[in-house]
Amino acid sequence: MILKNKVAIITGSSRGIGKEIALLFAKEGAKVVVNYNTSKQEAYNLVEEIKKNGSDAIAIKCDVSKENEVENMLNEAVTAFGQINILVNNAGIVFDTPLLERTTEQFRDTLDTNLVGNFICSKYASKQMLKNGGGKIVNISSTNAINCYSPDAADYDASKAGIITLTKDFAKELAPTIQVNAIAPGWVNTDMNKDLPVEFIEKEKQEIYLKRFAEPEEIAKAVLFLASENANYITGSVLVVDGGHN
Repeated sequence: MILKNKVAIITGSSRGIGKEIALLFAKEGAKVVVNYNTSKQEAYNLVEEIKKNGSDAIAIKCDVSKENEVENMLNEAVTAFGQINILVNNAGIVFDTPLLERTTEQFRDTLDTNLVGNFICSKYASKQMLKNGGGKIVNISSTNAINCYSPDAADYDASKAGIITLTKDFAKELAPTIQVNAIAPGWVNTDMNKDLPVEFIEKEKQEIYLKRFAEPEEIAKAVLFLASENANYITGSVLVVDGGHN
């Protein structure tokens, strides 16, 4: 178990990619903090599943865009498990509406959750990690930040591009004690994408070398690598996990 005796906070982990990361980390020996904002029942169901599988977990409600709530989450996690070794900044939202119909409030909400929330969580988690002599931060960006721009998701694209820059800034600031990296997934089979038109999904699959969307557990495995000691000499990097893309 490559995360034995580690304590990991995974934001937005009650479902989707975050849930798979939590399950995999627990399987590899980590004690997991399941963060949720609205999906309370899903979060507590996940905690029970992790405990039944022989590891330990707690669920903490926290809106990552609210600094006082993030600070409370970190304090509660340390009280429960004694330390923080790993942070996965996974929480994110998206509004799929035409760019010129997007409201300023929606745009700000996306940046607040996806980008500002990343900053706040990294700031407070890194302070705890420095007390322990080190740690790992893994940020979930997107290929939308690199080369798959969509006007219908301009705020999402901008937030994910900001995460890449923030990853590099935190990596430099926290070196050599804490390694900070990012994952940039392409299309993934999650609830967020399940309602896309079938024709659109098939068209997108043809642009992918492997001719399919990723499964959430495949993204989780990449996150696990960067969160483990196997990635001790990697920091400030972005790992693209998109199945190859034209």
